[in-house]
Amino acid sequence: MRELDVGLGTAGLSTTEMVLNIGPQHPATHGVLRLRITVDGERIVAAEPIVGYMHRGAEKLFEVRDYRQIMVLANRHDWLSAFSNEIGVALTVEHMLGMEVPERATWTRTLLAELNRVLNHLMFLGSYPLELGAITPIFYAFREREELQAVMEEISGGRMHYMIARIGGLREDIPEGWLGRVDAAVAAVRRRIPDLEAMLVDNPILRGRTVGVGVLTPEQVRQFGVSGPIARASGVDVDLRRDEPYLAYGELFGPDGPGRVVTRTAGDCYARLSVLLEQVQVSLDLAERCTAVLRDLPDGPMDVKLPKVLRVPEGEHYFATENPLGLNGYYLVSRGDKVPWRLKLRSASFNNVQVLSELLPGALIGDMVAILGSTFFVVGDIDK
Repeated sequence: MRELDVGLGTAGLSTTEMVLNIGPQHPATHGVLRLRITVDGERIVAAEPIVGYMHRGAEKLFEVRDYRQIMVLANRHDWLSAFSNEIGVALTVEHMLGMEVPERATWTRTLLAELNRVLNHLMFLGSYPLELGAITPIFYAFREREELQAVMEEISGGRMHYMIARIGGLREDIPEGWLGRVDAAVAAVRRRIPDLEAMLVDNPILRGRTVGVGVLTPEQVRQFGVSGPIARASGVDVDLRRDEPYLAYGELFGPDGPGRVVTRTAGDCYARLSVLLEQVQVSLDLAERCTAVLRDLPDGPMDVKLPKVLRVPEGEHYFATENPLGLNGYYLVSRGDKVPWRLKLRSASFNNVQVLSELLPGALIGDMVAILGSTFFVVGDIDK
């Protein structure tokens, strides 16, 4: 600690800066994350996120499993975006193979990705107010999550790690009557979301804790590689579903599609929460369009028949997806073997956490949790 001499009139006041550790096991943090903050009184003057306490070793494990087996690892680093992670790895391998996936599988994948996006956002919409002292919203958020979890569990058998995506398509076909149950779940969530929204948007206490707090500028977004809802809340209009379409997003974000990119300009905690709320509505629109298209498609295969030993041609390829928390990148290097020589993950959460070193200095200790929670990350996704 270093001493500071502050002169107040004719008197002198000697103060010291203190270094505090928030975490790595602390109720104010999202999982096993450590923040080392320097404070002067109640004001944070420096902050350093320290990661690595939950390292899962996914990138090294990819190198000793064949291309079918890596799918079991693909969805575990960000457990709130499990299906989206499965799809990112599958699409990367499919691109290197030059594989064309059946249309029914493509639209079903898109539907599942958007349902997974809503599940992800609802978790943060419920947990973020809880961190600020409001317990009721999380019960409403979980009520809506259960509607969608039921249909996700029906088609995949899983509630967290769905394990239905496969290289070349999906593990199995849609259950009979499932599309109708998806539409019913989407309609129920859409009908009741205003209850949750009223508790958040119009809550004077929540607004007082978030409006004008933790402002992230577009320049900081670009400097730290922040992406997803956090970047769009600062006015950075980037969404790979529209800008570099994959799956069925080219049609969904086309002139006649329901897709649209949600942005705000304030860049504060409230804007980040507001983006999540509106993105839920957009994803429900996309899910409805997917079910309508799937009803009109003729019966057909849901996957491509693969050889017993799947080998990817020698070379390298980078592919990125718009995951619920931001841009996920997959850099695959193959030497023509049945296992990846290297598969590097560029996860959204890592960059979203690193920007805390810019967001927290100047803020009060009391605002630290509000800022931390609004950066929407999963610790496993940071450490991989």
